[in-house]
Amino acid sequence: MQGITRLLGVVFAGCWIQACSVAPAPDPLVPGPLARKIVTERASVVVVTGHNDLSRWLGPGFPAPQNTGEAEGGSATPIAADGYFLTANHVLARLAGRKVFVIYSSGGRLVPTQARVIWRSADADLALLHIPAQTPMYFRWSAPERWVPEGTGVIHGGIATGRQAAWGKLSSSLAPEGPFTGARKFKIDIPLQPGDSGGPVVDAHGALIGINSAVEYLVPMETAFFVDSEASRPNTRKLESMMQKDRARTGRPNPAGE
Repeated sequence: MQGITRLLGVVFAGCWIQACSVAPAPDPLVPGPLARKIVTERASVVVVTGHNDLSRWLGPGFPAPQNTGEAEGGSATPIAADGYFLTANHVLARLAGRKVFVIYSSGGRLVPTQARVIWRSADADLALLHIPAQTPMYFRWSAPERWVPEGTGVIHGGIATGRQAAWGKLSSSLAPEGPFTGARKFKIDIPLQPGDSGGPVVDAHGALIGINSAVEYLVPMETAFFVDSEASRPNTRKLESMMQKDRARTGRPNPAGE
């Protein structure tokens, strides 16, 4: 009993020290051509629809999210080499009775592939999807044990405005990930538009920090002023565990190097 008490005391003390520690200064680098290239190569779309074939929507570039009566969509973020994507949970709000597709660039072609929904969280505004395809161009997470301090330079890869948006900064810090940490929200100073939800927020090194979620405006009288956009980061260890269990359940091997 005393051993358990001492162990809990150590865990509590470690968590308290982490929570009370001061975030370091932000990385002085700003996202440049390399980070934008990484984002562009991995741009992906999620579409929720009752249709079985999306080929008529594909042209020389990614389609704008339809958001009509027949289809709705947003952005998707590839996070593994074997077909796993994250998106914002609210993009799937009207999934009942419909299918979800991910449109991903494969061999220079845009390929719409029906996806399975592995996990959803309304609180985190995150959803994990899987398509039966190889996705070698995927995002690596920023180190989970490191602070991502306020002021860190970022860009986003939402399909609506990500290619045109200037780089911005975190307007709130993201503390290191602990063993009991859940999904965490943070803010960026880049305004989002419909269709950006589910896209990646990436630092100057091209590392994935989190997933676009929402935008906040202040509306005094009749004029709206942009305040912040919100993003969400899952516990990456728990996320990897979910993917491992899904691989085991479906009899697929873990890709080399994962």
